[in-house]
Amino acid sequence: MADLLQVSALAERKAGDYAQGMTQTLRIAAALATALVSNSALAQAPAPAPAPAAGAVIALPLQPMVGADKRTCNAQTASGLGYTVLKDATGPKAAKGDFVLVNYIGYLAANGQVFDQNMTTPFQSDSVIPGFSEGLGMMPRGSIYRLCIPAALGYGAKGAGDGIPANADLVFQVELLDSKTEAEVAAMRSQAQQGGAPQQ
Repeated sequence: MADLLQVSALAERKAGDYAQGMTQTLRIAAALATALVSNSALAQAPAPAPAPAAGAVIALPLQPMVGADKRTCNAQTASGLGYTVLKDATGPKAAKGDFVLVNYIGYLAANGQVFDQNMTTPFQSDSVIPGFSEGLGMMPRGSIYRLCIPAALGYGAKGAGDGIPANADLVFQVELLDSKTEAEVAAMRSQAQQGGAPQQ
C-alpha cells in the first residue's frame, strides 16, 4: 500500500511539473507569435523615401575659400597693382621676358573663391596678365608676395572661364623660386641637346 501511495505522489509531482512546463511553453509561443506579427507589420510598412541627392555631390576640383584678411594689400604701384611682401628675400629680380619658376594660388578678391593654384610652375614672366607680370618684376628670387590685381590689370570685361567673372579683381599669393634669362634658358636647352650637364 505504501508503495502505491509513493507511486501516486510521484505521478502527481510529474503531472505538476508537466503542467508548469506546458504553461511556460505556451508563454514562449505567445511571445514569439507577438514578435512575428510585429516584424511582419514592420516588413509590410513602406520603406522611407531616400533623401534627395540634389546638392549632395561636391563639385570637383574642390576649390577652397580664402579669408578676408588675406584678400587685401598694404601697398600700391602707380599702375594700381596692390602688393604685400609676405616674405622678403635678397635674390635677383626677374626681368621682363625672363623665365620664372613659381608656386602660386589665385582667388577672387570679392569672396576669396580659389580659381587656380599650382606648384613649381614655369613660364615666361611677360606671358601672363599685366598685373601678375608687373608683380613678378618687383620680386627678388626666394620672396613671397601677395598681389592684389584690379580687373583692368587682370582679365577685364572678358573674365576667364567659369572661375573668373567679368570685371573681377583678383588676388595671387606668389613665391618666386627661380628665374632665368632667355639667354640662360637657350644655353641650358643647347647643353641638354648635346647631352652635357647644364651649367649653373
